[in-house]
Amino acid sequence: MEPTPEQLLWMYETMLVIREFEETMAKVYLEGKLPPHIQKGLAFDIGGGPVPGEMHLAAGQEPVAVGVCAHLRKEDTVTGTHRPHHFAIAKGVPLDKMAAEIFGKVTGLGRGKGGHMHLFDPEHKFGCSGIIAAGLPPACGAALAAKKRGKDWVAVAFFGDGAANAGTFHESLNLAARWQLPVVFVCEDNKYAISVEKTVSTAIASNADRAGAYGMPGVRVEHNDALEVFEAAGEAVARARRGGGPSLIEVKTDRYMGHFQGDAEAYRPKGEVEELRRHDPIPALAAHLRKRNLLDDQKDEGIRRRAHGRVTEAYDFAQTSAYPDPAEAFQHVFVG
Repeated sequence: MEPTPEQLLWMYETMLVIREFEETMAKVYLEGKLPPHIQKGLAFDIGGGPVPGEMHLAAGQEPVAVGVCAHLRKEDTVTGTHRPHHFAIAKGVPLDKMAAEIFGKVTGLGRGKGGHMHLFDPEHKFGCSGIIAAGLPPACGAALAAKKRGKDWVAVAFFGDGAANAGTFHESLNLAARWQLPVVFVCEDNKYAISVEKTVSTAIASNADRAGAYGMPGVRVEHNDALEVFEAAGEAVARARRGGGPSLIEVKTDRYMGHFQGDAEAYRPKGEVEELRRHDPIPALAAHLRKRNLLDDQKDEGIRRRAHGRVTEAYDFAQTSAYPDPAEAFQHVFVG
């Protein structure tokens, strides 16, 4: 399946937006967390700065999000992980409201109560969770609802390779296959489950091989390439829309940053990130666009300027928005 020129340009610009959003967050997040005495071996202050708590960024993993979401409609459902920004951006979640939520502001998606690991946007049918593999059952639920309503809507559950060893993964695949649900399971294989290599934690080389145990197609995308992801996802999404049931895709992707910001990354071999960055998927897609005469220097500059403007406006909105009134603490929550 060949993407249209519009889809190619959308994927390229969206990857640029994701990359700049993540790299900007990496800088903003460190504010107030690295005191002058950090060089003396004293603590990294995870609670300091304008964005307290953990932060998981997805720079390098953009092809997974755009290659899949290029096939989706607004009515389709996406569930993400604790590393969710690239999925949310690709699904169309408003950048300003997402940024505000991460900063804990009242203008955020959840009025500042969810933070970066619990983004929720019912309008764009996107949600995520900080719990490993927690997004798979809700995706099955959304797919079941679409099927019962006679809609050709699709649900996509994104998760990491570490989640493929969780019981929830197997339960969800079994249920989806048994009920022939229109759901696509997409595994991001970035080599590490926190700091544990996949070769140490997982009995098989490709989680896509597990699809056969549940009677569904399984595809392994070997390169961190938006075009290859697009092709695999296109077949899976089309199959789900026509009532053919679920599929499992695993994508070999690259995480350029730590599992979380502040991660010492002592588990990585020396020079690993530098080698990964030599195969950056954004310049690779740009080269493809130029080869097809869809991109030149002037057009590229305009796309990059637009992407930069979107990210800048989102961060400005988030940083200047107000915090919630403390009286809201017990609103919009379940109280037992």
